[in-house]
Amino acid sequence: MTNRPQVLRTVAALRRAMAPYRKADIALVPTMGALHAGHLKLVTEAKKRARRVVVSIFVNPTQFAPTEDFGSYPRTLEADMKALTALKVDAVWAPTAAAMYPEGFATRVAPEGAALAGLEDKFRPHFFGGVATVVTKLFTQVQPDFALFGQKDYQQLCVVTQMASDLDLGVKVVGIPTVREKDGLAMSSRNVYLSEAERAVAPTLYRVLKASAQRIKRGEPIEMVMEEGAGEIRHAGFALDYLEARHALSLKPIASVKDGPIRLLVAAKIGKTRLIDNLGV
Repeated sequence: MTNRPQVLRTVAALRRAMAPYRKADIALVPTMGALHAGHLKLVTEAKKRARRVVVSIFVNPTQFAPTEDFGSYPRTLEADMKALTALKVDAVWAPTAAAMYPEGFATRVAPEGAALAGLEDKFRPHFFGGVATVVTKLFTQVQPDFALFGQKDYQQLCVVTQMASDLDLGVKVVGIPTVREKDGLAMSSRNVYLSEAERAVAPTLYRVLKASAQRIKRGEPIEMVMEEGAGEIRHAGFALDYLEARHALSLKPIASVKDGPIRLLVAAKIGKTRLIDNLGV
């Protein structure tokens, strides 16, 4: 019978478990659980980079606004453990909220730069402070050599990469390409919220990103392409938050292909489900 990864619930237990691992490289895959094929791809990539792999599972309350889905966010620990056992993960760091934010906790990380790009931060102003704080804690708790994040949350990847560098956390942040369903929809734990009709429409976001990237490569004006893409997304039934062409590294607005590498980013709501996606040009 395959051995299950040890599940660690307290910082003290985590540190005891990590001590012998430090003789080898350690890779961390931070997650909020409800694991899907995208998460499992991160784990397989982690195993290529390090002899020891730790997966964190923590639904972080500080990155949810009161109106968001913290209470209903899918929690599937037993299924997650089966998947991680099959991949021979070494340990699962699954702390309680009290372990992460004990009584009297009073310190926050306040990122700037890409965290203030006017994308996710415009619609979820609480989000990156919560992400930066919890990821800093995860990095200092596990002390990994590598940390793997999916590119689907592209702005988050930029923020975490900058933060790890700026704070000298000693972690190499690795972005892994988005894993998609056969019809192009980016895999996400929140996809389970979609009704059958909404699920049929959801791949529109990726189709628009692909078509827009191809048009920009052909030399069509970025502003026009973005405007027409936004119209197509709205016509499909989405409430669009943004469809933007940004510099792929700084996330600053970009007007021409001459301004640097381009990343197209989109966020939109269909029904009650908010989806995000992105694509390089």
